[in-house]
Amino acid sequence: MCFGKLYDKIGTRLGFTVSIIVWSVASAFHAFARGIITLSIFRGLLGLGEAGNWPGAVKSNGEWFPIKERATAQGIFNAGASIGNVIAPFVIVFLYTRFGWKTTYIILGAVGMLWVIPWLFLNKSTREKHPWVTQEERDLIVSDRIDDVEIANTKTEKSLSVGKILSFKQSWGVLLCRFFIEPIWWFFAGWMPIYLNDKFDLSIEQIANTMWISYLMAAAGSIIGGLFTGELIKKYTVDTARKITISLGGLLILIAFVSIITLVKEGDFMMFIYFAGLALFGFQFAIGNIQTISSDLLRGSSVGTLAGLAGTVAAVSPMIMNWFVGQITTNSYTPAFIAICVSVVLGVLSIFFFIKKIEPVERNVSKI
Repeated sequence: MCFGKLYDKIGTRLGFTVSIIVWSVASAFHAFARGIITLSIFRGLLGLGEAGNWPGAVKSNGEWFPIKERATAQGIFNAGASIGNVIAPFVIVFLYTRFGWKTTYIILGAVGMLWVIPWLFLNKSTREKHPWVTQEERDLIVSDRIDDVEIANTKTEKSLSVGKILSFKQSWGVLLCRFFIEPIWWFFAGWMPIYLNDKFDLSIEQIANTMWISYLMAAAGSIIGGLFTGELIKKYTVDTARKITISLGGLLILIAFVSIITLVKEGDFMMFIYFAGLALFGFQFAIGNIQTISSDLLRGSSVGTLAGLAGTVAAVSPMIMNWFVGQITTNSYTPAFIAICVSVVLGVLSIFFFIKKIEPVERNVSKI
C-alpha cells in the first residue's frame, strides 16, 4: 500500500527506481546477515521492495496503454513473473554451486541495480513529452479516454485519499477478489513441492525438473488472457470483456482442482503437474484483468493507491490461506483443494456483486 501511494506522488519512473533499489540493496545485504534478527530485517526489506512492482505495473499500463490493450500489457508483465519461476531455480543453483550463497545474493542485487540504468533511459519522460513517442501513438493511448477535460484532469488532480477510495464499493470488489484469488498462486508456489514429495515421493531434483511445466503454462495464460480480452473489447464493452475473461479463468481453475481431486491417481504425478498448470493458466488468464480494473475505475493519480491496497490484501490473504491449509491437511490435501474452489467462486462473485459496471467511478459514484 505504501508503494502504491508513493507511485501516485512521485510517478512510475521514480517509483520503480526506488522499488528496485530497495529490493537490490536488501538482496545484497543478505550476504551480511549475522543472525535471525538481521536476516528477518533484510527479508522484510526485500518484500517491501518487491511489493512496488505490481501497483507500479498497473499504474504504468494505465498511463501508457489504451484500455483495450491494458490487460495484454499486464499479462506480459505477469508472464515475466511466471517465466522467472521457470528460469530462476536453474540460475540460482548455478550461481550457488559456483560462488556460494553469499555471493549469489550480491550478484542478484547487482543485477537489480543494473536494471535501473535501462529503465531510466527508456522511460525518460511522460507520454506527452517522450521523444520516441509519435503523435499518432499519443492519440492511440488516449483514444478511449472520456474527453479532453478528463485527460487534462488526470495530469493535475491529486490522488484520492485511502478513505475516499474505500468509500467506493467498486474498490471493495477489486480488494475482495484479490483476497480470494491470490492464494491460488502462492498455494502452488509454497505447497506444491511439499505435496509432490508427500504424495509422490519426488526428490528435489525431480520436482525442479517438472514444476517448470506448470509455470510455463501460467506464462501462456498471462499473455493469452490479455489478448483474449483485447479481442472481446473490439465487440463488447470493457465491463463485459473483463468479466467474461475473469469468469472463464475462474472456471478453468475449478476444472483443474476438481480434476486433481477426482482423476489424479497414486504415482501419476505428471497428470497433477498438467492440472496444476491448467489451474495456474486459469489464474494468470484472469488476474491480469483483475489487476487492470484499478485503472478502469480510477484516474491516473489514484490508480497506484488502489493497486497498492489490492497488493497489500494479496500479500495478507496467502498468509491466512497457508495457515489454514496447514490446519486442514493433516491426513489429506483434498480439503485444501475444496477450500480453494470455494475461494475462487467467492473471488469471481466479488467482481459481479460489488462492480455492477466496470467504468470510472467518477461517472457514477456508488458508495457502500
